[in-house]
Amino acid sequence: MRILLVLLICLPIFSMAQDTVAVKKKGILSGQWRTYYMMTSNKGALKDFNALATGGKLKYQYTLLENLDIGAALYNATNLGLQDLTIPDATTGRISRYEEGLFDRLDLENDSVFLLGELYAKYHLAQHSFTLGRMKINSPLINPEDGRMIPTLVQGFWYKYNKQKTSFQFGILNEIAPRSTGEFYGIGESIGTYPVGRNKLGTASQYADNTASDYILMANVDFEVTDDFNVKIWNQYVDNIFNSFYIKPAYKISKSLTLEGEWLHQNKVGDGGSSVDSLRYYNQNTADVLGLKIGYKSKVGLVSLAYNRILPHGQFISPREWGREDLFSFQKRERSEGSADNHALVLNYKKDITISKDLNLMSILSIGKHWKPDPTDATLNKYAMPNNTHINLDIFFDIKKLKRLRPELLLTSKIGNGDIPDNANLYFNKVDMFHLDLIINYNF
Repeated sequence: MRILLVLLICLPIFSMAQDTVAVKKKGILSGQWRTYYMMTSNKGALKDFNALATGGKLKYQYTLLENLDIGAALYNATNLGLQDLTIPDATTGRISRYEEGLFDRLDLENDSVFLLGELYAKYHLAQHSFTLGRMKINSPLINPEDGRMIPTLVQGFWYKYNKQKTSFQFGILNEIAPRSTGEFYGIGESIGTYPVGRNKLGTASQYADNTASDYILMANVDFEVTDDFNVKIWNQYVDNIFNSFYIKPAYKISKSLTLEGEWLHQNKVGDGGSSVDSLRYYNQNTADVLGLKIGYKSKVGLVSLAYNRILPHGQFISPREWGREDLFSFQKRERSEGSADNHALVLNYKKDITISKDLNLMSILSIGKHWKPDPTDATLNKYAMPNNTHINLDIFFDIKKLKRLRPELLLTSKIGNGDIPDNANLYFNKVDMFHLDLIINYNF
């Protein structure tokens, strides 16, 4: 089971040698060797966690015919045993929230996860491509989400059309491999492999292993109305559960100033996942998220201010197993999903910094204020998340002499705001905590 790790160490050497050979190849070998350290410090006597993983992926793509490629990628995450993550916190009885996600969170005793995450045939023409099999896709609600060892991957069919000012995508998916697991699941089966939160009665949700859904239909169109105005539209239809319609217009006011908006509308499809009310995943009629973002770019960096509002009539619900929510107010290590009557205001500052002729940094400072519903109100706050101030500093290292090496450092602090009930479950892995990620990526 450790053979892949040896290959991940050796293959970059072979790939560097191949760079000097200017020969058109029918087969391309690529991959990534990733080592990931993660640490969470919780409030007071609540348990702290840390974990160290290594692994990555090996990918091979072969040109079978002039316009036909076949490819496969094997993913691995190996636990280097820094801490036994199966031992829970003594006060809450819960285990880590973030660190377990480096491995197979459904079987933490499995210290080496292997997944054949990509296996596809791709036919491409000048403006069209057709992909069948296991692959990565990137959409607002289903995406790889790169904050763990193995990303979210999907199985199905995907079509893309690209023209100068217009692009179109369409796909049908029948299986998903949620990140932090070691296999593909049917659409309904994949929902509930992450924490399920509470139902509207305040008890633990029971939709895991009880959600019926066979497929997802997705469509996207991006188009330029004028040189300064463009629109992105997505629609995600999840069989027997819900439909999500998302529109994001963007207007370039000047060379430096941009204004963007977004609207996400959800409505129940079929019986929301189950005909039994207590087992239903999408147990409401509709939900709406509105957002506004303004960005200013200058010589000192890119500054943006974003606001999102989830209206009171329904929780914004989307399986966390399928990737992050690509909304304006998203910040690494937290989500708005599971909330209704929610406000979020986030300031981002992105800057490139030259340290020396051999070292450049890209830093992203993110400061967010999140006004959540009462954490004791299960109808508005599925995961009992308190009001909080969320601060991230994300640093990416560009080392000129080691172009394939891309380290990243993420520092996160979440501070609880307002009157939070004296309940350890409302703090543990949620607020009044500090979190650190150190990621060493070697791409070849």
